[in-house]
Amino acid sequence: MLRRLAGFKYMIATLLYASLFFTQSLTLTWTVGYIFQALILNTAIMLGIYAFRGFDNSMTSSMNSCFVSYLSGTILGTLFSMIPILFFSARLPRFTMAVTAVISIFIFPFIGCMLMRYTIKHLPPKRYLVIGKEEELSPILEEVRKASMNKIQIYSYLNPSPVTLIAAMEIEATRPYDAILIGDPKLARDVESVLNDAMTKNVEIEYLPTIVENVLHRIPVEMITIFRDYYQVVFSQARFSRRIRVLDIVFSSALLVMFSPFILFCIIYILIRDGRPVFYSQPRHGINAKIFKVYKFRTMDDPKEGEGSPTLTKSGKLLRMTRLNEIPQLLSVFIGNMSIVGPRPDIPSTYEYCTKVIPFYRYRTKIMPGITGHAQVLYRYVDKLEYDTFARRLSYDLYYVKNMDFRLYLATMLRTAETMIFRRGAK
Repeated sequence: MLRRLAGFKYMIATLLYASLFFTQSLTLTWTVGYIFQALILNTAIMLGIYAFRGFDNSMTSSMNSCFVSYLSGTILGTLFSMIPILFFSARLPRFTMAVTAVISIFIFPFIGCMLMRYTIKHLPPKRYLVIGKEEELSPILEEVRKASMNKIQIYSYLNPSPVTLIAAMEIEATRPYDAILIGDPKLARDVESVLNDAMTKNVEIEYLPTIVENVLHRIPVEMITIFRDYYQVVFSQARFSRRIRVLDIVFSSALLVMFSPFILFCIIYILIRDGRPVFYSQPRHGINAKIFKVYKFRTMDDPKEGEGSPTLTKSGKLLRMTRLNEIPQLLSVFIGNMSIVGPRPDIPSTYEYCTKVIPFYRYRTKIMPGITGHAQVLYRYVDKLEYDTFARRLSYDLYYVKNMDFRLYLATMLRTAETMIFRRGAK
């Protein structure tokens, strides 16, 4: 079912993508330069719409949400595309770019939303016979059911023996479930021969991690505990990506140049209102838990001896509200201590606590920490040191560690713009 839904989404995205080229062909005569620029513009717009969740199932419930997603994605995608387009001597006509934006903002939300609604409505639910204990798996699978808009359903849980599984498979001539879901590999090993026989009879066998990751975009700690052997192999293979490092250098350099007026403003603003120092540094855990110093513009004053918590500086309110205080972290990206996208780097006391109480926490340091990250844009800012919130944040971080690639890297960067525009997430 998930593959079919993903396939339909790709078809819808391809239809919209082709529509942009068709519209543009009505406004100009194609040249090689125009073709390349149109590819850049249209791809950036579609990536922007994707990043702002224009193709997410949840967006179909509200036309307003669809409109906001397409509007935000189109604007941001167009702005990103302008950077490489400026290097062309003969640029796309302004009229063509304006028509492209109008179509994407005002027409695509209705087409995309209606097609997604129709697809989801007519897509039959998939019912699973789950091999696993209900008390362990039901919270995760209930979250999956809601996130899939009830298109993934559980027929029954089974703590099987070969006899009970055979009986469940033969309960009706036409099975009341569509597939068997392995929710506990230990229990599945006890009935492996029966499962192998089921596969020869075209009974579909699926595994819990695949469904949970595809629907929830996170890896719950509870699931890692059940599939420990699988995830230990997966995370042991997580490596520093040279391609992502190249992107970090390119983007951090461009952003430092772009933000240079804001950097100058922040320095002058802090000196006038609060005096020196302009920057503050703090030790954080980086890749492989190595300590490095992160730099930000100073927004807090340390408490005097015997007094309480740090206090916000006079300049701090504006800098934190606009997140301008985060800009110096781009220097850490440029020199190679951080990535633009990755898990949030922990201070030593937080890292020490989390590694002691949260299983698998050390796996999040298999890649570079980031200024922004998958957890920051899809979860929330976590400041209270407690197991539940940090374990939840970890589940999103580990998803990024496991699935890190250019698409997810860029989508997270674009979603960060959404976080900043609507003032969600980390501060």
